[in-house]
Amino acid sequence: MASMRHIFTLALCTGAVLLAGCAGPRLVESSVSSYSTLGTLPSPPTYRIERLPSQQAHAAAFAPIEAEAEAALARVGLRRDEQHPSLIAQLGAEGGYATPRYWPYYGDPFYGRWGWGYGPRWGMGGAWMMDAPPTLYHRQVSLMLRNAGSGQVVYETSAVYEDVWTSDPAIYGVLFDQALSGFPQPPQGPRTVRTEMLPPMAPSAAPPDKPGPAPAAAPGPAR
Repeated sequence: MASMRHIFTLALCTGAVLLAGCAGPRLVESSVSSYSTLGTLPSPPTYRIERLPSQQAHAAAFAPIEAEAEAALARVGLRRDEQHPSLIAQLGAEGGYATPRYWPYYGDPFYGRWGWGYGPRWGMGGAWMMDAPPTLYHRQVSLMLRNAGSGQVVYETSAVYEDVWTSDPAIYGVLFDQALSGFPQPPQGPRTVRTEMLPPMAPSAAPPDKPGPAPAAAPGPAR
């Protein structure tokens, strides 16, 4: 009984820490790998997106992720132009969740290493159990840019993130920003990129005749 009380207390403490963490800035740390042969932005700095068959088949689910990628590409100076592209962009995104290896239930056939499943989820979740381990979320994005004329790959990058917190599809936008950090000449190979995310600001209680304060801008991706 003593050990069960200890586990139950640990679960409650973990939940309290996670809830408290939602109120302040959150550090998103991902593993990024980038390779580039670009020296400067192409002229014109335009691209079109080439959707894979699976992305076409699940267009509605993939659309929010594609929008996050388009916004991240705009922030590094690239403009989407389906008619006159200099580059062809291929996007990838995947997600899953798991129970951490270090939790006492690891090896228990009820919970298992990979919880309720691992694979594309795009916002799906599972039921909460008070004595269950904290869910470890896995999110990954990839981006490949090819020269529209020659078809040669000129930029390849990916970002992988694992943590007990996630927010779809916003987390994919952060990961695309991190994957594109340093564009068009990023450090070659793997590196760690950190981004501090500010929590959404609550609406102010300003009188009707006075506008509320402007929301603080969230900082861009760490370089």
